[in-house]
Amino acid sequence: MNAGPDCVVLYRPTGPKELALVRDSGWRRWPPRLPDQPIFYPVTNEDYAIQIARDWNVPASGSGYVTRFRVRADFMQRYPRQTVGGREHTEWWIPAEELEQLNDAIVGTIEVIHEFHRAG
Repeated sequence: MNAGPDCVVLYRPTGPKELALVRDSGWRRWPPRLPDQPIFYPVTNEDYAIQIARDWNVPASGSGYVTRFRVRADFMQRYPRQTVGGREHTEWWIPAEELEQLNDAIVGTIEVIHEFHRAG
């Protein structure tokens, strides 16, 4: 997916429950965060999203998915990239109360690009 000059490509590893809510939105919006989730954190690269979906979401819920979506670059400029481990572990931290604004800044649809399932 080419971001284009006015968009940023983001990746989001997700489990089956969150993915069902995205599907219910017509693949256009992320659901509200739960009370114990003050931050929505899309990641900056596909490899990091794969690691999370495969290594965290599958053990936790039986399956994990990597989604990809584009957001207007002018919206993303207000958030610095955060490094949370190795240099490839970078993500944006969007406060939960700003998630609807992020949803409004999505260009196109959210797509599933990888899926992983528990063996057996």
